[in-house]
Amino acid sequence: MADVPPESSVLNEEPCIKPEPPQESKPLEDPTAEKSKDEGGEGEESSSSDVYRYIKEDLFTSEIFKVEIQNLPKYIGFNDLKKFLNKHRLNPHKIKLMGKQMFAFVTFKNQEDRDKAMKVVHGVQWKGKVLSVRLAKPKADPLLRKRRQDGDVGDGQPTPKRLAEGHEDAEDLPLSVRIANVVTPLWQVPYQEQLRRKEQEVESVLHVLTREIGNSNKAMLPWLFVQKEKNKGVCCALEPIRPSPAQTEYRNKCEFVIGTGADGEDKTVGFRLGKYKGGSCSVVSPSDTIHVPAAAKRVVLAFQNYIRTTPYAVYSPETYEGHWRQLTVRTSRTNQIMAIIFFNPQKLPEDETVSVKESLRRYFTDGEGKDSRVTSLHFVRMGQRTSAGTEDLPCELVTGDAWIHEELLGLRFRISPHSFFQTNTEAAEVLYSSVGEWAQLDHDSTVLDVCCGTGTIGISLAKRVRKVIGIELCQEAVDDAKVNAQANGLTNVEFHCGKAEDVFPTVLSALVSPNVTAIVDPPRAGLHSKVILAIRRAEHLKRLVYVACNAKAAMNNFVDLCRAPSNRVRGAPFRPVRAMAVDLFPQTMHCETILLFERVDYGTENSGLKPTP
Repeated sequence: MADVPPESSVLNEEPCIKPEPPQESKPLEDPTAEKSKDEGGEGEESSSSDVYRYIKEDLFTSEIFKVEIQNLPKYIGFNDLKKFLNKHRLNPHKIKLMGKQMFAFVTFKNQEDRDKAMKVVHGVQWKGKVLSVRLAKPKADPLLRKRRQDGDVGDGQPTPKRLAEGHEDAEDLPLSVRIANVVTPLWQVPYQEQLRRKEQEVESVLHVLTREIGNSNKAMLPWLFVQKEKNKGVCCALEPIRPSPAQTEYRNKCEFVIGTGADGEDKTVGFRLGKYKGGSCSVVSPSDTIHVPAAAKRVVLAFQNYIRTTPYAVYSPETYEGHWRQLTVRTSRTNQIMAIIFFNPQKLPEDETVSVKESLRRYFTDGEGKDSRVTSLHFVRMGQRTSAGTEDLPCELVTGDAWIHEELLGLRFRISPHSFFQTNTEAAEVLYSSVGEWAQLDHDSTVLDVCCGTGTIGISLAKRVRKVIGIELCQEAVDDAKVNAQANGLTNVEFHCGKAEDVFPTVLSALVSPNVTAIVDPPRAGLHSKVILAIRRAEHLKRLVYVACNAKAAMNNFVDLCRAPSNRVRGAPFRPVRAMAVDLFPQTMHCETILLFERVDYGTENSGLKPTP
């Protein structure tokens, strides 16, 4: 499930420093004195205290309760380290594993937890390695560090390193070209060449998967050898990439940051020219970007004109001061437009914040903003937690409808502010049609739609099957999905709210249908390992369609589906039989990848496997 590719992400481009709500605890006496291998930590003179200014603010950051765990075993992953710490009754706040270097940085919410970790873990033997723990230096503020390195203490807008294809000096290019190179890096590449590159990327993923299957399931080697002969060296057939019907103005959801313009203009709404950690906070208008629809650009311009008339400053990720944070715009083919305004009240009185909302209402209903034709206006109050996600923040309806609606594959879907819906509607129709074809469904089938969002995939397949069961974490999306099923006249669909790893095993164990197909469309990081283990245990689940927005990140899922049975991984393995890329993000290197996995049947002669005695 890929709502926003990195090029268009806004909140994810906030600083790596993560201030959080105040906690009752004491910081390190001198957090800048410790030397460590942390980013920006090694070799930095203590006189550079400005790069640690954020830890002295009236904010909590777990960076001040940070340790470095050294001499870790080889080949461990994030989940391995987290389980190890939890086993010792430690509650880490953040973990950053430095894989090849065999050490990790771990932060805690308070000094007591940090000191307990140092006492408990230091000297412990784990997988043949004796661990050592020491205090770690907080991460330097990346913007201030970059300025100091560049000798630039002025506007903090160093030249981005990413260059346009065919240009040598990005610095000499117009801002419209520079921002296009950031948010749509392939905009100057012919579309057929874009498709070729994306298909090549998926092919490289299949090569890795082929190797990993051979390493994790020796019994599959005979089958794997045959597949490689048939499919140009990979484990399954790679079908031609499916293009997006629309290559421009296709994004139905865009997130715009608010900051100082790269041209020096204050209160500019658009995209960041670079990332905070690269030393830049400057913003460029989306007016010339080709992936943003005209309707969204109208809202951006209207909102920018509005905030420039207000006395409130834009929020600064450097100082944590200011108010205007972000604008999210959702559009649809039904000509409805949703605008979500993110505002940090700071220490404003409640009546002043209410006055801001009322002013916005008047502007977009009776004022100049009326021409932007916003039909659903929401207001979100944000706190100091600059890098937190927005999914849990309540939206206050300012004016208009609470939702917008979209039409897809002849069906109508309600969309709430926080609900997931594919950002390219026309290409989503291509994607979901392919998923339905690959799933090989009939009227006796039961479909498990995991990470279902507003229910688009399951609802689009419901009339072809006996039952659809959707699972989704976001309550807003589940509410939308239930309404969508009812609005489309479906009675054989049910939805469950919760973490997939908690809900999925329960749902599976209650199913008695002999014909079960799972369709999973998870976030970038893939499914929780508990979900994969539950899928493996459910022997009546014979087919799985995996929609991956980042196939490389989902590799562990793919391998666990195929690995040999063990005490941890029970049940017959799956094997990949088809793969295909679908281009949902033209002008970028991102695409969706569909993989069809089928359960190995030990009873057939051509399975390539022998049943475990």
